[in-house]
Amino acid sequence: MTVLTALSALALAACGGGGEAGKKPGPTGELPLKGQKIEVAAVWTGPEQENFTKVLREFEKRTGATVTFVPAQDPIVNFLGTKIAGGSPPDVAMLPQVGAIQQAAAQKWLKPVGPEAEAALAANYSQGWQELGAVDGTQYGVYFKAANKSLVWYNTAVFENAGASEPKTWKDFLATAETISASGVTPVSVGGADGWTLTDWFENIYLSQAGPAKYDQLAKHTIKWTDPSVAAALTTLGELFGKPALIAGGTNGALQTEYPASVTQTFTGGDQPKGAMVFEGDFAAVNIAQTQAKIGTDAKVFPFPTVGSGTAPVVTAGDAAVALKDTKGAQALLAFLASPDAARIWAAEGGFLSPNKNLDPAAYPNDVQREIAKALIDAGDDFRFDMSDQMPQSFGGTPGKGEWKALQDFLKNPKDVAGAQARLEADAAKAYRAAAKS
Repeated sequence: MTVLTALSALALAACGGGGEAGKKPGPTGELPLKGQKIEVAAVWTGPEQENFTKVLREFEKRTGATVTFVPAQDPIVNFLGTKIAGGSPPDVAMLPQVGAIQQAAAQKWLKPVGPEAEAALAANYSQGWQELGAVDGTQYGVYFKAANKSLVWYNTAVFENAGASEPKTWKDFLATAETISASGVTPVSVGGADGWTLTDWFENIYLSQAGPAKYDQLAKHTIKWTDPSVAAALTTLGELFGKPALIAGGTNGALQTEYPASVTQTFTGGDQPKGAMVFEGDFAAVNIAQTQAKIGTDAKVFPFPTVGSGTAPVVTAGDAAVALKDTKGAQALLAFLASPDAARIWAAEGGFLSPNKNLDPAAYPNDVQREIAKALIDAGDDFRFDMSDQMPQSFGGTPGKGEWKALQDFLKNPKDVAGAQARLEADAAKAYRAAAKS
């Protein structure tokens, strides 16, 4: 058997998604990549890095390759640029933004996916998820890890003690927050030290209130951040941010709270936590697992509330594998990551959501995560990807700059809607001009 044939057999077995055939690299059990070394760069740390490493170990077992995880700094595009300039790019990188894929493709850093990965994508992914990994019709990315970023997790003991129920509208959400506050617990935990959490707040409100068409226009900057629809969304967000008593630690506390702590402080302290609710994606399950709270009993979740006359938003995000070297090893890894077999490994560990429609929901560790996963798959192509992740990374994905910084400033002073809009538009215009020149 040739190496290429063995790799094709590996990809086809992976596409099949299970059985003994899926556990072997080829009909004869050969290891088609024995002796080859593959570097994979990602910004993941802690449990995410550990769980992704388990996926890579399975790939090694099937192929004989040696895969090394390369810790990357955020923004990863800058990290990759340095590596490429130094002549030592990784074979594969996990890019957390659509904008990062577009930027890397524009720099001609990326290699198109091979036929094995393309076949796996066609078999296992909806058209929408395939298109998110493509630039100008060329497929570069394989979305391995997804996120449902339209969720609010809550401490059930606090809700029960306060007599609160899951709100379905923004008006009800604010009323529920007041009810919980009256019971003696601060209602909302906000990880404002990480600016990306604030972009998620804005995006869910904007998608529900302004609608998908406006969302797409703002994501592409075909309307400006000074548009009245942005003012309306910021005003709505200010209904929460403008009441520091409803936020754990107040405004200053939120700005000093990093995302992981915003989750764990919601589920520690029994029925007297620092915050009763925390808005964030399905991946919050990883942080909840670090507390004594049990998902499904101590910790439950409800969809982000509808705003005004809008519908419930479905905002997603994800991490795509891209090849920076056109090697057999890099292409085989992309094909494996597009398979249900690869997704199943991390799904079993929790804190993971796959856009792979052929992953058996039984792979997820509990009913809550199975329901979240089902909602994502059932949405088909009727979702919107994280807006900030679609934008140039200098505006939508850089700590201390652009949208992240502007919304942190807005959290400090939520009355200054016009000022926040002006800063957002100035930074966005600059970022899009720079992207157009690159």
